[in-house]
Amino acid sequence: MDGAAESGDRNHGWLTRMDASVSLLCLPCAGASATMYLRWRRLLPRWVHIVPVELPGRGGRLSERLVRNFDELVAQVCAEQAEALRGNVAIFGHSMGSLLAYGITRRLQSMGRPLPLALLASGSCAPSRRDPARFAGKTDDASLVAELRKQGGTPEEVFASAELMRITLDMLGADYRVCESFRYREEAPLPMPVHVFAGREDDIDAASVHAWSAEAGGVFTLDWFDGGHFFIRQRETAFLAALTERLGQAIAGERHASRVLA
Repeated sequence: MDGAAESGDRNHGWLTRMDASVSLLCLPCAGASATMYLRWRRLLPRWVHIVPVELPGRGGRLSERLVRNFDELVAQVCAEQAEALRGNVAIFGHSMGSLLAYGITRRLQSMGRPLPLALLASGSCAPSRRDPARFAGKTDDASLVAELRKQGGTPEEVFASAELMRITLDMLGADYRVCESFRYREEAPLPMPVHVFAGREDDIDAASVHAWSAEAGGVFTLDWFDGGHFFIRQRETAFLAALTERLGQAIAGERHASRVLA
């Protein structure tokens, strides 16, 4: 059973009658833009305000320079989203977006700025388990196309269009350099809930996903779903139900013991 389905069995009444709201900053996966989150605006409850983050060099910012360094990109997003990161806000990312969400949270912490209500990471091994060598040599078009095919989630119309494929490969190549440049620094656990989501058929091993628990100083949850790397699309209804519950818990300020849903 999906973790989300189990969550549904435990839904509390307050999930449907929230008297508060939360902004959810959403960071895209490698090779993608903010548009991957737009449909969530009509699928999630009205108390969840989706804020898709558009990274430079894609979507509405296509004319801008692609950033290829992790620390530079994190600093830029923190500066650009300074206003959005205030108040009742949580931060979510899928795959590379999870790594960026983690980096942004750590940067806010180092600057003494208010932290998000929760860090929500999807489709990613823990920062301590990242292997920069995984992206070595993946710079030519053929290897990048193979990666897109392997991960799934890319519409066939993109593969069929030379123009769209060029844009996508340029973004993916730059994003892989971002991931490759990440260096983990061991720090004290974050003083906030960490909620993780993963696909059972993804090629990320379970131990590397569970390692996110070391980043949580309090509440930690892990929801598993059937599906591969893009389980957030393959099991969208179940995943969004779990996401909604985790956000509700963040608003309610739950401080129950850490638990993992199998």
